[in-house]
Amino acid sequence: MMKIHEIRELIKLIDQSTINEFEYEENGAIVKMKKGVDAQVVSTFVPAPVAKQEIIAQPTVTSVATIEKIVEEPKAAEEVAKVEDANLHKITSPMVGTFYSSPSPDAANYVSVGDKVNDSSIVCIVEAMKLFNEIEAEVQGEIVEVLVKDGQLVEFGQPLFLVKA
Repeated sequence: MMKIHEIRELIKLIDQSTINEFEYEENGAIVKMKKGVDAQVVSTFVPAPVAKQEIIAQPTVTSVATIEKIVEEPKAAEEVAKVEDANLHKITSPMVGTFYSSPSPDAANYVSVGDKVNDSSIVCIVEAMKLFNEIEAEVQGEIVEVLVKDGQLVEFGQPLFLVKA
């Protein structure tokens, strides 16, 4: 059990820090502290802009029609990707943490590209503060793409998987 001077010291440390909520448990005794914060904390996720890489092809034929075709093809590919992207459901991270694709390093991944999932299928684990949280698909369909690597840090709202519903 903590002594009163230890609790006072802990209160001072929490008061001086940016921590708003603290919980400590030892031998069945629980100490919970909350700062009196009236303001509502709102966090938003703004994905970092992705830099486009343009590939400039050197045409071997100098006709204008060939050059126009080279310039038009990437636009058509981008439009197809946007249309396909609109038909896909994104499974996003519900918290900040570390992404794990399998329950342990030597076990098989929960899901891979091409696997069928349903609403309650576990697709990965996100570890936050030493707690391993199983993430469910929440949609029925087929995994089209895994967007993060095993062990990668993920943000709240970051897309983890694309599912064709």
